[in-house]
Amino acid sequence: MFRSCEKKIQTWIDNSQKALLIYGARQVGKTYLVRKMLKQNNISFCEYNLIERTDILHFLKNAENASDISSKLAMYSDVPLIEGESVIFLDEIQKYPDIITTIKFLVDEGKYRYILSGSNLGVELTGIRSVPVGYMESIQMFPMNYEEFAIASGINNAMLSHMKECFNDRVPVDDIVHKKLIQAFYYYLIVGGMPAVVKLYNDTHSLEKIDQEQKNIINQYKADFTKYEQENRRLKIISIYDNIPPQLNKQNRKFNFTMLNKELKFNRYEESFLWLKDAAVAIPAYIVSAPQSPLEMSKETNVFKLYLSDVGLLTSCYPFSLRAQIAEMDPERELNNGSLFENFVAEEIYATSGKSFYYKKKAIGEVDFIIEPDKKAVPVEVKSGNDYKAHASLDKLLENYKFDDAYVLSPNNVETDGNLTYLPIYMAGLVAAGQKHNDIILPGINQGELEKTGS
Repeated sequence: MFRSCEKKIQTWIDNSQKALLIYGARQVGKTYLVRKMLKQNNISFCEYNLIERTDILHFLKNAENASDISSKLAMYSDVPLIEGESVIFLDEIQKYPDIITTIKFLVDEGKYRYILSGSNLGVELTGIRSVPVGYMESIQMFPMNYEEFAIASGINNAMLSHMKECFNDRVPVDDIVHKKLIQAFYYYLIVGGMPAVVKLYNDTHSLEKIDQEQKNIINQYKADFTKYEQENRRLKIISIYDNIPPQLNKQNRKFNFTMLNKELKFNRYEESFLWLKDAAVAIPAYIVSAPQSPLEMSKETNVFKLYLSDVGLLTSCYPFSLRAQIAEMDPERELNNGSLFENFVAEEIYATSGKSFYYKKKAIGEVDFIIEPDKKAVPVEVKSGNDYKAHASLDKLLENYKFDDAYVLSPNNVETDGNLTYLPIYMAGLVAAGQKHNDIILPGINQGELEKTGS
């Protein structure tokens, strides 16, 4: 499966002698991608999983110095390592986050190159003594975005290039191409971007098997909540996570802590909420009091919407019959897709910028997202139905503030109305990236046909 961060890893392989840290939520494909890129470049490497290799973990915790670590890791390797060229890959380093401090000395020693990977590192690394600035590069991985899913599903390079040209020129996408891209989008709502689930979709197209795998991933997440968190906060974290889907289904999607416990206020749950964000399994969108750049200056940290990190995991919380209806894309059915559409857009924005905001004032109403590509504030409204041109809050916002661009994302094709542009929902990633999307390099692949999901 093609991942857009392959380019960053390739640049590290070609040019850097620093260590490389790859982090993200569990099951987003970190280990697979490291192996793929090293094999693709014919680099000899040894791999140690610190969850499985308790002997290596014990050794690292008791090693005397960097020379001792590198010599013994090479000695324990199943493949011969070449000094100055080979890579030592330490996976699941959340079991020993202090390796981040030690890596400075291993890089200085220069015997081997090092890749580190792990889950929950946003949580675990908060306690380490020192981050080796200048000795380590880092890449955060997310679930597969829409474009990566489309490639994996058989959408060809020409169609994706055409989509980008239409975005740049603000012209409608070819009808046949638009239909295929929208179909891929609705399948993405069901499947999501977890690589194991995407592979299962490609291999079986079975909604039942996809559902089972998604629930397995959610169970793994909850096991992590209890494994890595303090005893008195475990139930709070699980409770917040379980409440994200029902709270997104409300008309007002702001996360309401009184739904968890009417007696408790935000400050009693704040650390648990931050744990989910730092573990990269939930995405916050903070409210801003002024829709102007820089947005960070006016955000309120105690008022936010909370999305799941993968829209497929959100959809898996829906009844089985509703997910089948989403796959059918029947416009006559009254389905509440608003929360799914918003969650999708939140993912695309967060994977690009690492932050997400929205705006709400009584005199104006609520605008779903305010983004900041190219250091300019841009309002984005998300519509899942045929009333996509009804956006009173966005209209009022545009009357009160000046923006170079504003967007409405919906299942419909490209249209323009002054500085307001209506775009297909699958272009959310291009909107979030601003001008950056021109840097995306796609592999050459054969044209394929998306097949209908079914059990």
